[in-house]
Amino acid sequence: MHRDPGGGPSAGIKRPFVDSSKDLSRIVAACGLLRRLEWRVRRSSRSLLEGGYRSAFRGKGMEFEQVVRYEFGDDVRDIDWNVTARKGEPYRKKFVEERELSVLLLVEDSPSLCFGSEGKTKREAALEAAGFLAVLSADNRDRVAILRVYSGGYALYPSKRQRRGILGSLLQLLTSRPPERWPLPEPEIPWRVVHSALVRGGVLVWLGDFAGETKPADWAGLRSRFELVGIRIDDPWERRLPEMGVVDVLDPTSGEFLSLDTSSRGVRRRQEEWVREREQRWKELFPSARSACVLSTDQPIASGLAQFLLARRREMPVA
Repeated sequence: MHRDPGGGPSAGIKRPFVDSSKDLSRIVAACGLLRRLEWRVRRSSRSLLEGGYRSAFRGKGMEFEQVVRYEFGDDVRDIDWNVTARKGEPYRKKFVEERELSVLLLVEDSPSLCFGSEGKTKREAALEAAGFLAVLSADNRDRVAILRVYSGGYALYPSKRQRRGILGSLLQLLTSRPPERWPLPEPEIPWRVVHSALVRGGVLVWLGDFAGETKPADWAGLRSRFELVGIRIDDPWERRLPEMGVVDVLDPTSGEFLSLDTSSRGVRRRQEEWVREREQRWKELFPSARSACVLSTDQPIASGLAQFLLARRREMPVA
């Protein structure tokens, strides 16, 4: 691992080849997206910008205040079992909100994100979702770190609180290069980096398409240390394959063009099995609807995220 000269991110393995003309185009496009994201955040629900975003993360970004008697409707996760055993009746921990949250945006930049059937790839949607959350966190004066994991390495943009620093990290994420050489292995998430980059009680937001995910070996440890939120990016073709006869498609994991018979019963059956298996893996990772957000490339990303955060806030028990 090394630090790029000139204040770049901490990175794993090596930096990708740079094409100046393509980089310039990406920078221009990323600046435009950043401006649109700031505008969308301002247009989001007022409750998101006035504490609703932070209060959507129950028990994280909170500090202990005192132990009080448990009452019906309180969150059972806050029960203090030691005090309850001594008193002979249930008591819970009462928390007060800290001034800031610590958020780590884990972007799993896998080759399969390069697929898109609706004019937008899943990768573009994932970066937009990460950007929306980063801008929203900056407006709430929270600390934000970004970890982008790609085939062959990773790039860590360390935790920052100032808006300028957060937007600077975000701009580097938005200008990152998509895969251009195949075949590519699936990214390997450096969980040790996750543990070192995020403080205990912080919010870990894992973004990707979860096309072939298995539960990390230390998932229970991660759940006890952080508040976990999964944001999955879907494409309409993944939910239901349209019947269009034989079509030529690019396999983003191999870089090969394939002829796919969308009317074949065998093809459709295998695709339906894949959908069921992915849903099962997804629910094993994020069993609660409060921790799982599914976005689609054919729907507005910012609106979907805002609705998810507001739903989390409405479901939050009142201490």
